[in-house]
Amino acid sequence: MADIPTDNAALAQASQDLYAAVRRDAPLVQCLTNFVSMNLAANVLLAMGASPAMVHAAEEAPEFARLSGAVVINIGTLSAPWLESMLLTADAACQAGVPWVLDPVAHHATAFRRDAVARLLALRPAIVRGNASEIIALAGGQSAGKGVDARDAVAQAEQSAQTIAIAHRTVVAVTGETDYVTDGRRAVRVTGGSALMPCVTATGCALTALVGAFSAVSRSDPYTAAVAALSCFGIAGLRAGALADGPGSFAWRFLDALAALETDCLTRESPLR
Repeated sequence: MADIPTDNAALAQASQDLYAAVRRDAPLVQCLTNFVSMNLAANVLLAMGASPAMVHAAEEAPEFARLSGAVVINIGTLSAPWLESMLLTADAACQAGVPWVLDPVAHHATAFRRDAVARLLALRPAIVRGNASEIIALAGGQSAGKGVDARDAVAQAEQSAQTIAIAHRTVVAVTGETDYVTDGRRAVRVTGGSALMPCVTATGCALTALVGAFSAVSRSDPYTAAVAALSCFGIAGLRAGALADGPGSFAWRFLDALAALETDCLTRESPLR
């Protein structure tokens, strides 16, 4: 396993620069995501200054991918027509040099999902974002996941993340109480967030959409894009959680916290460890 850097000042600065770029450029992020997450994912992107597009029909999604800054594919509410569109869109994004992000929601639950994720991985996602149980299973290990919920600690998934990153030449972001990001060569942990996050449905899916926004402004360095997105999410979650009375108030406070992030927050309050 790669060593965790002790000095992350340069990475925090690079993340901050990407955050400024998202605010400045308002990248167009095409999301082929599940029905549960569409609203929250769109609102998270808007709160961060990006432009969401929930375009998923096979008749137009591949064409739209070529116009997008990034594409996000989330298999949460998978069906055969959606899978066809996802495969065509991922391929179109690759051909156009547009980065795309994969969220393998509960891919280990059924044969249909396992096959879908194997086919999508072959189309070279720039970043894979999942919980610990999903990442362990994706590397061929035995996870304790239950449906879409993780039952494994992020630390248990770090070696699996390394394995996937190297095998598929991608960046892997494992999210949980403390996140872990690796490209197989570099690795870092990201702290922050709130214990209320798992109580608000589709929070993880919305994070994947945000990873897409950052990848759109950092096509040559998806590792830093993933770190920057998780850092913003973690800081906003920490702030919202400190004021929230429960899941309901956390949800709106979190959107407000994302929208209110200062330009220098990623260096002044760096969550990198």
